[in-house]
Amino acid sequence: MSETSPKLRAELEGIPTYKPGKPAASDGPVAYKLSSNENPYPPLPGVMETVTAAAASFNRYPDLACTGLVDELAERFGVPASHVATGTGSVGVAQQLVQATAGPGDEVIYAWRSFEAYPIITQISGAASVRVPLTPGDVHDLDAMADAITERTRLIFVCNPNNPTGTVVGREELERFLDRVPGDVLVVLDEAYREFIRDPRVPDGIELYRERPNVCVLRTFSKAYGLAGLRVGFAVAHEPVAAALRKTAVPFGVSQIAQEAAIVSLRAEDELLGRVGSLVCERTRVVEGLRAQGWTVPETQANFVWLRLGERTVAFAEACERAGVVVRPFPGDGVRVTVGETEANDIFLKAAEGFRKGL
Repeated sequence: MSETSPKLRAELEGIPTYKPGKPAASDGPVAYKLSSNENPYPPLPGVMETVTAAAASFNRYPDLACTGLVDELAERFGVPASHVATGTGSVGVAQQLVQATAGPGDEVIYAWRSFEAYPIITQISGAASVRVPLTPGDVHDLDAMADAITERTRLIFVCNPNNPTGTVVGREELERFLDRVPGDVLVVLDEAYREFIRDPRVPDGIELYRERPNVCVLRTFSKAYGLAGLRVGFAVAHEPVAAALRKTAVPFGVSQIAQEAAIVSLRAEDELLGRVGSLVCERTRVVEGLRAQGWTVPETQANFVWLRLGERTVAFAEACERAGVVVRPFPGDGVRVTVGETEANDIFLKAAEGFRKGL
């Protein structure tokens, strides 16, 4: 038997592994998982019934083109159906975008720290990551990102609100940034947490896309809509980009169950807005509670809060776990904590207070 191994692409060496939020323990004191930005509510009304009915046909392939969902999204956002492309969550669509735009010798720009999938999908494509540090206030430094553009730049991610800090950039600074980006560089506005925004300064990315052919907007059904386990996201982009997304999509990647669930969820907007409103109220309570304890908390417009803890990050996460909640540590940087059920948030606030008193 030969002792040699198949030759694999050199770009795969050293790719960081995506680390999902740690699950809550089933045999210990931990009762709540606040590590994955999941929606604590069950699926929206009508979703379970639709999913159950659709499950009877999962011996068949799903609709390759996601026709029903694409048409629903096109009507919902007032865009041509040809400008909508779907994928396995917004992260799946993000990977398709990198595949469609960047390869060896090219560059992808994004803020750091930002969504941890960006460096992974960039390296898989063979492109080089250009990480631009956040400002001291944990916000995208759009001026520095614009300064980082070179002839090799092919794609720029702007995560708004930013994961994991929850911070946002407003319309004025975003439009000024877009004015500086060459027309042949694709700007991806990653708006996975769009529904949680309450700051009127933050523009709807779809409004920016309408007048700018090099702007693509990413959205997902995983967060506000509570369909994280079904993996369905979408992009709104002008025809050349949307067509490229269809070419790079995994055939039949979005299951029929996911398609049907997403359609029903879109039609349950009143219930969705009520749930999101409740989570936003809890977000305010958590932020105010942390600040009252003496923590510095960036203004968040997502369904999570960020604590910059540096070398104390892991110790804080361990203290939370002992108290009964799992949070998401980014060692050396900070901790991201999802806004969950009231009981979970209470446990977290108590753990944070205890940790601070012990400093």
